[in-house]
Amino acid sequence: MDSFNYREELKKIPHKSGVYQYFDKNDELIYIGKAKDLRNRVGSYFVNEAQLNGKTRVLVRKINRIAFTIVDTEIDAWLLENNLIKKYKPRYNVLLKDDKTYPWIVIKNEHFPRIYWTRQYVKDGSRYYGPYASLGMMHVILDMIRELFPLRTCNLNLAPENIAKGKYKVCLEYQIGNCKGPCEGFQTEVDYNQNLMDIKDILNGKISVVTSRLKEDIQQAVNELNFEGAHLLKSKLDKLSNYQSKSTVVSSSITNVDVFSIASEDNYAFVNYLKVVHGVVIQTQTLEMKKRLDETEQELLALAIPEIRGRFRSTSREIIVPFELDIESDESIKFTVPKVGEKKNLLELSLKNVAYFKKERMLQYERLNPEVKTDRVLKQMQKDLRMNVLPRHIECFDNSNIQGSYPVSAIVVFKDAKPSKKDYRHFNVKTVVGPDDFATMEEAVFRRYRRVLDEGGDLPQLIVIDGGKGQLGAAMKSLKLLGIEKQLTVIGIAKRLEELYYPGDQYPLYLDKKSETLKVIQHLRDEAHRFGITFHRNQRSRKTFVSELENIPGIGKTSVEKLLKTFKSAKKVKEASDEELRTVLNQKQLVALRAYFMEGAG
Repeated sequence: MDSFNYREELKKIPHKSGVYQYFDKNDELIYIGKAKDLRNRVGSYFVNEAQLNGKTRVLVRKINRIAFTIVDTEIDAWLLENNLIKKYKPRYNVLLKDDKTYPWIVIKNEHFPRIYWTRQYVKDGSRYYGPYASLGMMHVILDMIRELFPLRTCNLNLAPENIAKGKYKVCLEYQIGNCKGPCEGFQTEVDYNQNLMDIKDILNGKISVVTSRLKEDIQQAVNELNFEGAHLLKSKLDKLSNYQSKSTVVSSSITNVDVFSIASEDNYAFVNYLKVVHGVVIQTQTLEMKKRLDETEQELLALAIPEIRGRFRSTSREIIVPFELDIESDESIKFTVPKVGEKKNLLELSLKNVAYFKKERMLQYERLNPEVKTDRVLKQMQKDLRMNVLPRHIECFDNSNIQGSYPVSAIVVFKDAKPSKKDYRHFNVKTVVGPDDFATMEEAVFRRYRRVLDEGGDLPQLIVIDGGKGQLGAAMKSLKLLGIEKQLTVIGIAKRLEELYYPGDQYPLYLDKKSETLKVIQHLRDEAHRFGITFHRNQRSRKTFVSELENIPGIGKTSVEKLLKTFKSAKKVKEASDEELRTVLNQKQLVALRAYFMEGAG
């Protein structure tokens, strides 16, 4: 980079459409891009370097040479970029991860053409249909064709001279009715090719054309009183209609279009492709992309479209997309962003497919890598709650009291969206008299973070207060007193409608009831409530027991604490033997205790 002067390089680059290539100090090609204006696009990498993301800055620092190719149109630049990326596979360019070879249905270029499936595309004059993204879907079509039309499956050379010489004999396929025996001249090429015409229409998506032709043939057979033939044709029509009903029919007015949609998640993106011919979706596939430079969805989709169209050998002149791309349409390709109508329905179908694929793939990935799910949930929480940082450490406060008796506060801690039970704490309220929820919250929050600050501990990124505006205001009062109110995010959750309140904000935030952010907050609130109620019950039970023992004449506070420590409960004290009680009490105390419980029993 020391010898590389981008200002001098930019002077050589014209304001034209084209493709640019970046090379490193070893003259290795590391990135390929396209641009409507080459000089402006390349210059943006250097002039605005501070605004680039980390990965792109690394790329820019490695650039040691720039090459470019001028083309006539943006479409040409778009296609050339794709071809070069596929050829050179630069390390900083996005590549579609799927690299499988898809199956085709081939009608062989020969006499009495065979029809079969293959993964090898050979330019020998044969007709290829596909490729099919689903092997199962391809077999359904092929099996249906073989069921409808008797076709040969042998690999004999059925040239007219060989048939005339009588070189071949019919096989079992002829005997069971799957073939009409062209090898012995029992079927003419004209009759065989009539079937091929129907098959080609079916493979091209023109099923309605074939069904119309069959209906005409049925009527003709009936007029000729050929009822057996009419019945066979009707059977074919029923099978074809049944297959057509299972196909995704969009609209017969949409003749030949490609539909693309995209969904992204962190470092991955997923692109769905639908091929529509004569109103029927005949191909569909969703592919995965791994981001290299934090590309936008527009950039990723622009890269994916020519790659996928190349794999599926699509020549459709119209491409339906969910948003505008930085590529101008021309006479060869038209990009459409539909707003209403049948094309909009097609786009929505593609969007549903890509959303489902993304969900399933991410769930699968998260099962193998739990930390990925954690990061995703935290990022979603950060976005939903308008935070500047990930809420890796969350604390939630809840108050418990019954008719003002034994007020306690509980705090639960979540780390990476999961309970950290070793960090749970509870407080016996010291300064509040009577059932005052606001004052109890104020004391608990102040004591909690006064201690954290004194001990040099870590503050949470998010505090959740179980309660509405009043409890939230009490918590903020303590945080302001400590001078830390701007160092963290604080929200209150009201129980009735699950509203989320922010300090000083009059209107609550409502999250989708199914959102993971709300589920985490609800889990925090429920866990704090459970922990607080459990502690409150223990305190109530213990204090009731303590006050009862302290009422016994001759047994002081120290002896009561020893009894609690040794026997745990009033029932066990009552059931203890004199010998066991003497380990804690003297004889005079023992007699007083027995008399007290005897009197209570009476």
